[in-house]
Amino acid sequence: MNTTLVVSISREFGSGGHVVARELSKLLDIPYYDKSILSRVAEEYHLDRNELSKYEEKPSNLLITRSVRGFSNSPQDAIAEMQFDMIRKMAGNGESFIIVGRCSEEILTEIPGILLITIFVTGDEKAKIARVVERENLSWEQAKKRIKKVDAERQRYHARYCTKEWGDRSYFDVIVNSSKLGLEGTAEVLEHYVRARLETYEEDANE
Repeated sequence: MNTTLVVSISREFGSGGHVVARELSKLLDIPYYDKSILSRVAEEYHLDRNELSKYEEKPSNLLITRSVRGFSNSPQDAIAEMQFDMIRKMAGNGESFIIVGRCSEEILTEIPGILLITIFVTGDEKAKIARVVERENLSWEQAKKRIKKVDAERQRYHARYCTKEWGDRSYFDVIVNSSKLGLEGTAEVLEHYVRARLETYEEDANE
């Protein structure tokens, strides 16, 4: 593959977006990153990966956050910006990969010379709750509240760093309900879409 391909996957909690990303990475034979991006950030900045994980993809507390000359005192802000810089650097250096979350559907739009494909994974409410019940050993009501809480955190995180609302359909090339075909089936459909986009992109580039 000569094209730099970056697939950005945003997801509702419980939709299986991480699994879809992992399966799609196997089908496309490119790496995927979610929390694992912190390992690259930690190596780049000589920081403790475990310490970074406490704050990543979490909204900062605006009541105690202060900015002086453009610099924030919030660890959440600092870690978010380090992740954004790393993701931009990877794409700018010609790496192809799948990235889950981290505002990638917006922060990568200005990177020249890449094919950016943006995907939002949703799911039926009952299927999402059932997945969280099984994965986290929660009751039905606990899982329902957990989904609401995590999605609200993602909304606040996105609002902090992006210009549009989290889940805004105008961000995405594809919005897919993973409950209809299952996680592997969803990944297979997305593979066909990505390969078709890649073929069209390379044909246009060669004209």
